[in-house]
Amino acid sequence: MKPKERYKKLKEHLTWENPVLVEVINEYEELDKIAKKLGFLSENKTFTEEISWWPLISVLGTFSAGKSSFINEYLNIKIQATGNQAVDDKFTVICYSKNSDVVTLPGIALDADPRFPFYNISKEIEKIDKTETSINRYLQLKAVNSEQIKGKIFIDSPGFDADVQRDETLKITRHIIDISDLVLIFFDARHPEPGAMRDTLSHLVEVAKNHKDADKILYILNQIDTCAKEDNLEDIIGAWQRALSQKGIVSGKFYAIYNESAAKIENEEQKVRLKKKKDDDLKEILEKIDKVLIDRAYRIVKNIKTKSNEILENLPLLKESLSRFRTKLLIVDISMIILFSLIVLYVNSLGVSTYAVYGLTLFLMIVFMFLHFKAKSFIAKLLAKKIENSFLKSAFSFQTKWYKPYLFAPSKATNKKVINHLQNLVDRTKIFIQKLNDQFITLQHKKEDM
Repeated sequence: MKPKERYKKLKEHLTWENPVLVEVINEYEELDKIAKKLGFLSENKTFTEEISWWPLISVLGTFSAGKSSFINEYLNIKIQATGNQAVDDKFTVICYSKNSDVVTLPGIALDADPRFPFYNISKEIEKIDKTETSINRYLQLKAVNSEQIKGKIFIDSPGFDADVQRDETLKITRHIIDISDLVLIFFDARHPEPGAMRDTLSHLVEVAKNHKDADKILYILNQIDTCAKEDNLEDIIGAWQRALSQKGIVSGKFYAIYNESAAKIENEEQKVRLKKKKDDDLKEILEKIDKVLIDRAYRIVKNIKTKSNEILENLPLLKESLSRFRTKLLIVDISMIILFSLIVLYVNSLGVSTYAVYGLTLFLMIVFMFLHFKAKSFIAKLLAKKIENSFLKSAFSFQTKWYKPYLFAPSKATNKKVINHLQNLVDRTKIFIQKLNDQFITLQHKKEDM
């Protein structure tokens, strides 16, 4: 997707879901133009691709753990089929739609939507399955008209029990965990013994336990009402915590919940006790889901400041690298000019005809241009190898292309107009932060008044 098309689509979707961020697109367009002019960004790229504009919440676990029931209850719409057997063999991406009916689209629809950072997932799938429709075998998109999903994206995982697809599914799961803002891993409380951790669930935990951002992973023990009738909730939770610790899970928050509408708890005292535990844990889970939306909005705005500052910090380094490049190439050019001038003077001193001198001069000028561009390419590649910062290397390689003049390149890299423009972008992020503050403070007041 071309940058202009991406800007347009982002604005369309954000108008429905988070209007404050629509104006931020214009800031990204300005930043992209500056970065492309300096070479920090290639022409067909945009910084809007480097960050997900909608927070991703992935819901993982076995088919009987109540993942889909949790999503249905959260959305207040039955969008996902539920049951004690595996009912879906695809990852389902759930997003907001203005349409009253639930719309289901094939996985390939995800590649064309700027809300979803699934270009990398497509690449992961292609490593597993090289068929043309491979993405449709593993992914599907569902759009639903629910205020709860506005501004967010849920990913519901398939049941992890088909041996044939399990390894393939886990590879995609690893990538989904990487790109998610929040990961909910569901366990079935009806099987609290450590033995329930073997096979697929064991693999799933292995994927999650070594993740660099373990705090974003929540472990949820679901359906505790079905196995806590003997008033042994602490024992059940303890058994699961021991099972997880045996697999190396030493971080991440542990919760216990159940579906109150489907629960059948006869003992009133136990009912009250379980309900309190469920209400407290569910409240915290939902607060974390809401916080993801807030965090992502601030992160999108902050990214403009981060990228602008990154360019500003690299401009002196770019100027230094271009100055070094100019000096080396200037030495080569001056050396060739002196050498070729001496050759022309020598030939002219031999008393040859003027036409012969003109012909030799023209020939040497052609040779000079050929050697100049060869030397330019060689020196540029030599110096680029010494630049470890890929962001800086990209700009340096762009500024030293064969068709670009090199004598004034260092001064152009630190042009005051460009620097002022970047600093203005940084300053304007404060205005958007204030607008987000107003938006989320207002939302918080509304929730408190309800």
